[in-house]
Amino acid sequence: MAEQYEFLSPEWLSAVRRLRDEMPDPRNAPPVTMKMNVVVVETPFEAGDMKGHVDTSDGQLLVEEGHLDGPDLTVTVEYITAKAIFVEQDLTAAMQAFMSGRIKVQGDITKLMSLQAQSIDPDPDAIAIAMVVKGFTAS
Repeated sequence: MAEQYEFLSPEWLSAVRRLRDEMPDPRNAPPVTMKMNVVVVETPFEAGDMKGHVDTSDGQLLVEEGHLDGPDLTVTVEYITAKAIFVEQDLTAAMQAFMSGRIKVQGDITKLMSLQAQSIDPDPDAIAIAMVVKGFTAS
């Protein structure tokens, strides 16, 4: 069995970066250009909240640590919900968390909704990458 890492741990983030460098880029560009900061709260780590970002401004989907200056929006989400969305690809969990106020959005929510629309007809390469990430993420 392949080595597994806790979601968002330094080891997990390194594995995601290696995967990003090794895998081919998805064939389809993201449906919207946006810069989104993400705050993941209630993490199991001593460092507390995790700050990251999603950037599609160069035609690819880049997910990385740290915040961007001048984002289009900022999303705050609980750790368990972030894992369900990013690892399990569970859009139902995302919708339920949003409707119950466990996902908070500041800024242009229409950009987030446009990115979510891509999940209806996802890129096959993006699905392959998501499956590898799921495989090295500890339950």
